[in-house]
Amino acid sequence: MVTVKKEGIILYHTDLDFENDGVLNPAVYQEGDTVHLFYRAVRKGNFSTVGYAKLNGPLEVVDRLAKPLIGPSSAIDQQGVEDARIVKIDGTFYMSYTSYDGLNALGSYATSTDLKTFEKHGIIVPQLDYKTFCSLTAEIANLDERYATYNCEKEGEERHGFISDKNLIFFPRLINGKFTFLHRIRPDIQLAAVENLSELTAEYWAEYVKNLDENILLTSKYDHESSYIGGGCPPIQTPEGWLIIYHGVRKSEEGYVYSACAALLDLENPEQEIARLPYPLFTPDQKWELTGYVNNVVFPTGTARFDERLFIYYGAADKRIAAVSLNFDELISALLENKIRL
Repeated sequence: MVTVKKEGIILYHTDLDFENDGVLNPAVYQEGDTVHLFYRAVRKGNFSTVGYAKLNGPLEVVDRLAKPLIGPSSAIDQQGVEDARIVKIDGTFYMSYTSYDGLNALGSYATSTDLKTFEKHGIIVPQLDYKTFCSLTAEIANLDERYATYNCEKEGEERHGFISDKNLIFFPRLINGKFTFLHRIRPDIQLAAVENLSELTAEYWAEYVKNLDENILLTSKYDHESSYIGGGCPPIQTPEGWLIIYHGVRKSEEGYVYSACAALLDLENPEQEIARLPYPLFTPDQKWELTGYVNNVVFPTGTARFDERLFIYYGAADKRIAAVSLNFDELISALLENKIRL
């Protein structure tokens, strides 16, 4: 087992209007000893924007904006800019997030060159209604029945809007000349790669979903992730492979329980899973993780590394932001002890 230290809460909500109901799920970018947090700030009524805080070292908050850094700007995100992640590719920062219009939750992205101003580029994941998704996937043999449970209408049911496609997360470099990213149509994590993001058209996604079984990256494997899984932190490049910190969900008598999980992917062929921990990296067991807006949640979204320690920042019970730390080499060694036999 990897030894994980719970560092505690590092950011609470305030009385400011834009974050008076919770702060959670921060995008994280590290510059030396400075850690930038682009966190989800929630005001009463479940309206979300992106707030900003700066850390000196892994845990000390030294600056925090008193207004949102990024907020709604059109109909697609009129109720929320949620759960951001951030990477830097060839000198440009790519912030991916979920646009929420009150009904549809879909992956979008924005770019920046200075971490201060961001240009939004809109939704890039598929925008498919439930009937269309079910029709496109109807001919896929042996597709997990949970896809229909989450994304198709039951007999006599009418579901409005688009299927949810969240947890859009870019790899921090081009792989084989392509933008490569994770996204999540429940219950699994999927992988996509294109030379230019303008290729992500309705036609592209229709063909992609017709062959969805070929685009599934990670699927539930162990009890702690038995209900569904989703992306967490941006991938971390290591000599042994891409380190993926993701979230796994299981259903319990108390409701869903969200845990942090870890896997390794091949560096040049990330569709190939190398290893996965057979147990959760950490689970909700502290009071700030067990009780909140949504109970029993640890939701990892960003990392920073200080010497041999990897700090993982996460939303705790959808109410506050906390961190854990662990020995980086110990985590990699534990993963390599659980290599997947091909």
